[in-house]
Amino acid sequence: MTRSLEGKVAVITGAGSGIGRGIALRLAEDKAAIAVWDLNPEGAAETVKQIEAAGGKALAVVADCSDKAAIKAAADETRAKLGPITILVNNAGIAPFTPFMDVDDDEFDKVIRINLRGPWLVTKEIVPDMLAAKWGRIINITSSSTQSGSFAQTHYVASKGGLLGLTKALALELGKTGITANMIPPGSIDTPMLRGAPIDPEAYGASLPVGRLGQVADIAAAAAFLASEEASYMTGQTISTNGGRYMGSA
Repeated sequence: MTRSLEGKVAVITGAGSGIGRGIALRLAEDKAAIAVWDLNPEGAAETVKQIEAAGGKALAVVADCSDKAAIKAAADETRAKLGPITILVNNAGIAPFTPFMDVDDDEFDKVIRINLRGPWLVTKEIVPDMLAAKWGRIINITSSSTQSGSFAQTHYVASKGGLLGLTKALALELGKTGITANMIPPGSIDTPMLRGAPIDPEAYGASLPVGRLGQVADIAAAAAFLASEEASYMTGQTISTNGGRYMGSA
């Protein structure tokens, strides 16, 4: 079922490829106008091209989603061309594999800056639009590694764990304003990022309860639900889209 987001403007960070692109395409299918924020101009343009080819409305914005000035400029451009922003998907991130004792301070700081400080800054820039509208959806893409850990990714898991905490705190603080804040921790999703990881994707997918890797569309479907009116009574929640990698307690 298509959930209409007509009249809504959505920002998806890191939407020039992978999960971000999939979410952008799905929310455009549900009639939202999409601002594709990405460092890669070619990737952002390709996402916009695909959205427009399907009859949707989209804007490519080249921005470093961890830089405060760049975020403000991107938000101002989005508002000027599409309107106030009431849906935000914090998806941009990096996921390096480095053994704990080999992680230097610079690498740790880079991961935290992109994966945690970036979403903090983007959210702070956009929430005033949501408060003015008395309606908003914040969807943070975390990681199933925050639930299970991940080998040689202490800095990555720490950053995504921080994003998990931020999501819950936002849900508590903004709950009465019409804004929800939820998170999706993907499992192993078949993307270029996963293909570059030091694992055997097919073998890992076969080991999961569902017997396969996840697809971008699986995450996009969860995001579409959380962005919809149907999810208005859900906030601070974790939608574990992971093929059974982690099963939380009832």
